[in-house]
Amino acid sequence: MADPGYIVDGVLTDGEAWVGIATTTLGSDTASVTFTSTDDGQVGDFSQYMDLVVVSYARGAVSVVTADLNMQLNADTGSNYDHQTLYGTGSAVGAAIGNLAWFQLGTLPCDNATANVFMGAVTTLFDINSGKYKSAISQGACDLDGSTSGRFHLRGLTWGSQAPITEIKLYDATGAGDLADGSSFSLFGVLPRMVA
Repeated sequence: MADPGYIVDGVLTDGEAWVGIATTTLGSDTASVTFTSTDDGQVGDFSQYMDLVVVSYARGAVSVVTADLNMQLNADTGSNYDHQTLYGTGSAVGAAIGNLAWFQLGTLPCDNATANVFMGAVTTLFDINSGKYKSAISQGACDLDGSTSGRFHLRGLTWGSQAPITEIKLYDATGAGDLADGSSFSLFGVLPRMVA
């Protein structure tokens, strides 16, 4: 088996490397995007990373103003996803807690919002191969009308599983809707810090 490109002669060439694992940009409306570990010792093998980071730029394709961008891990559809949320709407702020069958990552502008407006979110999944419950932080924001209406979220997340993360599924929460053409999702792995 050959070493991945960020290892030269058995030595990690970056002391704290973010490694680009995969990027998907949708060419048509699509129900979901899934990133799965390759389990082969190469770049796509999640077992070598300490953390994973998902960068989302997305819009929903359904006839509503907004929907939620959701994430499930390892095909777990049980109510094992806890969240604590701070949010703002442009005219109000608030906080919420809850337990769901998914992580909510942010608000997706949809067909009834201003055209060509997308949301951005950065979600960091920490210590993904540990034998403890997995924690995450997600930051997301979007405009809805090109001027004063929008949303932001900051979420602390816990997945109630001790299993290593091997699969990440992203989808529109409405169920009937898709992720819109032009939406883009990138996955990065964060290697453990190597010092001499």
